[in-house]
Amino acid sequence: MLDAFTKVVAQADTRGDYVSDAQVDALQAMVKDGLKRIDVVNRITGNASAIVGSAARALFAEQPQLIAPGGNAYTNRRMAACLRDMEIILRYVTYAVFTGDSSVLDDRCLNGLRETYLALGVPGASVATGVAKMKETAIAIANDPNNITRGDCSSLISELGGYFDRAAAAVG
Repeated sequence: MLDAFTKVVAQADTRGDYVSDAQVDALQAMVKDGLKRIDVVNRITGNASAIVGSAARALFAEQPQLIAPGGNAYTNRRMAACLRDMEIILRYVTYAVFTGDSSVLDDRCLNGLRETYLALGVPGASVATGVAKMKETAIAIANDPNNITRGDCSSLISELGGYFDRAAAAVG
């Protein structure tokens, strides 16, 4: 896992180049928005149970066959595994937001997840829907303007949404 700074330096070093002005500008913008980034991570982390619970309720209301006898989330053990997986995906999304880089999300969470779900008979499309529902709730919480660093957060919210989209695509 590389943070944004290490990644830029490693790429420049591989090319045998200096870090470009554009790369330095992008890193400066990331530092400038650091407090907003931390605010978003803290909001999501502090509301993780609510985000996962809300997404799960909406998913199961939309797809009740998942919790019906014979469904993939039927029985407490399967439901707990489903909620655990949603929470893990959410946690890695917050890591990606914090570092400004999706490699931790890809390397530690998403790589091989679709194949694992296929082997276990987990419906990937349902998981992707659950991730999309977490995205909606997390963005609503992150976008709340109360008690956070002031300023335009549109690019950070877009980045956050992109990490959820990446996760949904990986499992769907």
